[in-house]
Amino acid sequence: MWALIRQIRSILGTLLMMAFVALALSASAQQRPTPDNPIANEVHEQQLLDQLHRIQGRGSIPDVKSYVLEQPAGRLWETYHEVYLHWIAAIAIFGIFFLLAAYYLWHGSIRFGKRSGKTMQRFTAFERFVHWMTTVCFVTLALSGLNITFGKKLILPLVGPDAFSTLAQFAKYSHNYLSFPFTLGVVLMFILWIASNLPTRADVEWMKQGGGMFGGGEPPAWKFNAGEKLIFWIVVTGGALAAASGYVLLFPFYGTTVANMQMAEIAHSTVGMLYIASMLVHTYMGTLGTEGAFESMVSGKVDTNWAKVHHSLWYEQEVAKQRPVAAPPAKGASQTA
Repeated sequence: MWALIRQIRSILGTLLMMAFVALALSASAQQRPTPDNPIANEVHEQQLLDQLHRIQGRGSIPDVKSYVLEQPAGRLWETYHEVYLHWIAAIAIFGIFFLLAAYYLWHGSIRFGKRSGKTMQRFTAFERFVHWMTTVCFVTLALSGLNITFGKKLILPLVGPDAFSTLAQFAKYSHNYLSFPFTLGVVLMFILWIASNLPTRADVEWMKQGGGMFGGGEPPAWKFNAGEKLIFWIVVTGGALAAASGYVLLFPFYGTTVANMQMAEIAHSTVGMLYIASMLVHTYMGTLGTEGAFESMVSGKVDTNWAKVHHSLWYEQEVAKQRPVAAPPAKGASQTA
């Protein structure tokens, strides 16, 4: 009898203990609900990108831009810089180079005939100084810019990481600091030559006849022909765009955002590559393309026959300035019928 009672008591105690444990587990489950999907309440990456166009965290440093962890626009910028810019630069620069080479092989230099032995002033010493200062700065900017664009793929494998690092650092500093005298040179060119580079009717005829580059003789032109005026405006507008976008990059985040910086870099690099291509035309016409043109930027003087052939209207204007003015007749002088 007593043995049966002890067994019943033991069974009831076990049941009570199991009920207590079940109640405890139930209460804990109610306090910490476990969802069926462990990531159902998490914010997905694509949801953040769709809503905010970026993934941004939190930080403790003052530069809040560093909180941006991922920005899809950066991928588009990288694709442009690493793919499309390379194609634009290659087509523009090498395309112009091969066209000029083909023209030179077909036509040769544009000659003006026999020299007269007489010269006339075309550019002053200050004009030549401004031109060569801007030219030296431009060549350095162009080479360092090409290194930024193509250096990792073309130069790095040839010279190795150490030499390329030194070269890239030198290119970076020269690109930054020589931008200031280059910009000054473009401004001075604009002031010096704007009056001589305004369009005239003679420019229309010059363009219609192709500047005489394909036969028929060179059309009349003033101090600068239509082709030189086009180069002038490319230098001024291209230089202004390159300088403006370049200074945004040189002094980053002063009133700009990451997106604006990316747009400035795209504008700067694209304008720079097209600028280099256009300056190849200017360099060719000023050296191999036109006989005697280079002399005007060295000594400042040109042969009078050169002026007659290439800039006949300007030649006549300069000659008219040097002609003595006839003295007016004396008062009371007798006049004969």
